[in-house]
Amino acid sequence: MGRTRSKDEAHPEARLDHGGIATISPSSFTSGFELVVDGTPQSHVDLEDPTHLHFEYVVRMGAVIDQLRAGPLTAVHLGAGALTIPRYIEATRPGSHQQVIEWEAPLAALVREHLPLPRGAAIRMRIADARAGVQKLPPALVGACDLVVSDVYSGAQTPAHLTSVEFYREVTGLLAPTGVLLVNVADGPGLAFARRQVATIAHVLPEVALLADTQVLKGRRFGNLVIAASPSPLPTEWLPRMLAAGPHPAKIAQGAEVVAFAQGARIVTDADAVASPKPDASIFLR
Repeated sequence: MGRTRSKDEAHPEARLDHGGIATISPSSFTSGFELVVDGTPQSHVDLEDPTHLHFEYVVRMGAVIDQLRAGPLTAVHLGAGALTIPRYIEATRPGSHQQVIEWEAPLAALVREHLPLPRGAAIRMRIADARAGVQKLPPALVGACDLVVSDVYSGAQTPAHLTSVEFYREVTGLLAPTGVLLVNVADGPGLAFARRQVATIAHVLPEVALLADTQVLKGRRFGNLVIAASPSPLPTEWLPRMLAAGPHPAKIAQGAEVVAFAQGARIVTDADAVASPKPDASIFLR
């Protein structure tokens, strides 16, 4: 059992530009710390062990990253959170070069001060809207990234302008021929939003896979789905066995399953894009 949070215990916090509050506090469920924004857990970080990935969908992202080519990576992260994945890559792929784009300067400052990065880590943070920030990245990154991670949330929702085919075309322009795009999508019963996201990404990149808890993938409960996509065949040979083993058992859908998942779903454009569904607050009462 996790230890009980004390409501009277003061924790570092910052008021964000959109008016919300970001707080860093010791995890109630495991070692390390959690970044919580307006009551929504955004990130978990273990400063003593950056390879400790606690959130289920982040574990799945880590499993895909582990399959990428050996050695240091060139990576771009849209959405900083507490920099969980950049820290993981720094720990497992020393010498990697990483760019992080984060809209909220107060959040970035809070994380830097209270959850400092390892000394010497080649992780650069840029304060900008994710889409505008991609357009201003150094030209040398175009067509050169091994990994692009899109995990952007304003509160508990992904902003609409970061869900369209136009956005994904801009993002995938960063990928090397064997590079991989990872997108965190949150959705609930019916999975209408997730199906449109898969259809949209598949319109831009030929290789697409889905990683999620089986009940989430079947649309039976709200949760996170990780979309992995690439211009080249995805390095997923060992993933089914790894995901089934846990610690958070999951399924990977590929090929015909992905086609069936997105069947009939309309591609999202800038003209009709909407934010991701807002989860019921009770989902975070763990």
